[in-house]
Formats: sequence, structure tokens, C-alpha cells
Amino acid sequence: MSPPSKLVCSGCGYEAAATDPTPFRCPNAKSQLDVDHVLRRVLSPAGLGSVDEMRQIFDEGPANPFLRYRRLLHSHAVGLDRGLDDLSFCVLVEGLDEAIERVDGRGFLRTPFLAADELATALGLDEGLLWVKNETGNVSGSHKARHLMGLMLWLEMAQRVLPEAPDPSRQLAIASCGNAALAAAVVARAATRALDVFVPPWADAAVVERLHALQAHLVSCPREDSTPGDPCFHRFRQAVEAGALPFTCQGSENGLVIEGGKTLAWEMISDLRAAGREIEHIFLQVGGGALGSACIEGFRDARDLGVLERLPAFHTVQTTGAAPLYRAWDAVVDKILLRHQQETGQGAPLLSRDADRARFVRDRVSPALVREEIRQAAASRADFMWPWEAEPCSIATGILDDETYDWLALVEGMLATGGVPLVV
Repeated sequence: MSPPSKLVCSGCGYEAAATDPTPFRCPNAKSQLDVDHVLRRVLSPAGLGSVDEMRQIFDEGPANPFLRYRRLLHSHAVGLDRGLDDLSFCVLVEGLDEAIERVDGRGFLRTPFLAADELATALGLDEGLLWVKNETGNVSGSHKARHLMGLMLWLEMAQRVLPEAPDPSRQLAIASCGNAALAAAVVARAATRALDVFVPPWADAAVVERLHALQAHLVSCPREDSTPGDPCFHRFRQAVEAGALPFTCQGSENGLVIEGGKTLAWEMISDLRAAGREIEHIFLQVGGGALGSACIEGFRDARDLGVLERLPAFHTVQTTGAAPLYRAWDAVVDKILLRHQQETGQGAPLLSRDADRARFVRDRVSPALVREEIRQAAASRADFMWPWEAEPCSIATGILDDETYDWLALVEGMLATGGVPLVV
């Protein structure tokens, strides 16, 4: 039997072999340059167990999310398919987690998802209506370590059971201005792997000092006016072309980095089930888009497994200093509304508010038409997503990405649920 989890390119349909030790980026990305090639994990719920078994995973289990939700991870599914037993996978998780705790002073545990009543009151909401997921106490101080832990679990599993797995001495690479770099450096150091970090010249001095302490190799990448896009990302791409492994938080460069971030969504669902609550709206800060993509896909997994009945509305948040996602969503919605009018003869009412446009697409437009427009957008990426023309600028430095690399999954999630991209 094939494993209940596979990786499929959302742009061209390529399916990675279960025995591929480095299923990170679709191989067709080199020849089909304008297609949005992103490898996404596709679950086969029937292969994982009954609905009751899946609900039990969400309702009880270890505090370490990579142990609690391990049966939902692609690395676990492929590992078991290739002869690694469940106990051995748990030992792998625990060993890596203990090494991370020695490096960072803490390992992976469930992080708080709580009612923020004081903030709710300030916003004019009733108590208990606004919840916040707080990742500042996580490994390396942000959610980014979740993504990199999921990726390192794959590399460690592959080394044990997959032929031609990359040598542990092979260089890892990441482009980041802060949190992602810290997370990568902590996880790489724990696994005793070498890491190149491509950073902007304005990177925070404290971050740079910590990266040096973690023995990461830093490369400063000044911006060149003649070259659009993030110079750190360009240098990262060059390093990968030269043989480095993409140990990064852009799903377009390594689709497996999304699944570690899904543990955030699964934890939220577990906490909501324990509290007997449902969630109506989720607001996700967006830079490159891996966090948003992981949360949307994590909630979708739970729905497909029978743990959730329906999805909340997903809303994304970017800064006026760099909002390429809004530009892409707006263009896709325009195309959907125009085609709806052409095919039905019924024009959409004059909708001036983005929320009204989003609800019209969700409630009135054929899902098949929406899927087709998303497929066409994936086949012509440059028409929807390109680097922000001006140098991104904001006090929210953690989301200052020139491009939203995982834009298509975010647009798809918003369109399906009536969510909107907010620019603040």
C-alpha cells in the first residue's frame, strides 16, 4: 500500500515519489518558469484511521506537538511505509527535541491559545470572543521553529530509511531578516548541521550576535537597485543551485516546511474542542506566506479527517509598506467576477467593499469556476505575483517580504471561506 500522504505540485500536478529523499521543489519549476510550482501535502484520510481515531489525536496526547500529531505528518507516513516503526519515529522526535532544548533552553511544547479579554474590550467586543495564539515562548521565540523542526524531522527520517538521502554534512541555506534565521540556526545547531544565512545589511544586531553564537555562517546581502526582489532570496537561490539544501520558510522553495507549521493549527483546534468552542474568523499576519498557508491547510486537514465540520473565514494581514498579496487577490477576484458575468449573464452588483466581493464569490459563484480561475492563476504567476516595486518599509519587519511566496494557497483559502486580505 502507498502511504496515506503524498506531495503534489499545485501548479503542474507533478507527484513526488515516496522514495524521493529531497522532495522539496517541483523539478518542473526550472523549465516552466511562469507556473506557480509549490509541492503541497495531500492526505488520504481513509489511510490514517477512523474519524474517532483522528478525533482522539486532537483530544488527548503528549505536550510535544510533533509527538501528538505525528500520524498527520508526511515524514511519519513515509517513514512507516519504508520500514521505520512508530516507536523509532518517536525516539527520533525526542532525541532532536532534547538537542534543541540543550541549544535553546527549551524544547517544543503546546503554546497558549487563550481568550484575550482585555484586548477584546478595547475593541468593543464581548469577553471570550477574541483569542490569540502566542508563539513568543516557543523555540527561538517565534512560530518559525515549528516549520524548521518539521523539515529537520524529514531530513533525519530520510537519512535512516531512504536511499540516496543527502549527506548530513551538506550545507543548509536560508534567507531571512530575523525570526526564521534564528529558528533555522537553533534547529541546525541541534542537529549538528552547517547553515548559511543570507541576511539584509540592516538585520538587528542582537539577531546577528545570536546567529554567530549558534555558529551559523552569515552573508550580508545589500539591495541592488537594478535587480527587483529580495537580494537575500536571490543569494539563497544561488546557494541552492550550487548544492545547498533549502532549509527555509518559503513553501515555494521547500513544500515540506509547511507541515511543521500545521501543528499550530492543530493545537488551536484541540484547544477549541476542549473549550467547546468554534472559531468564525482567523487573522493571519503574512510576509512570505508560510504561516498562513500552514494554518489554512492545517484546518483543511482537520475538516477532511472529520474533526471539524466547517472552515472559518481566513483573513490575511500585510503592511502598506509591502502588500503584494492584496494585489494578487484583487486581480484574481476581478477575473472571477468578469467570467461569472460572461457565463451566467448576471453581473455582480457594484461591490465597493472587499468583504462584499469576497462573500459574493463564496456564496454566488460556481466553485468549479473559482477552481478553474485558480488553476489559470497558477499557470501564469507573473500576472498576479511579482516583487514589490519599492523597498519594503514598516515597523513590522517580520513581514517585510518583497513577494508573498505562498500566495496561491492564501488566495485559494480566502476565496473558499469568504476571507479578505487586509492592508494596515
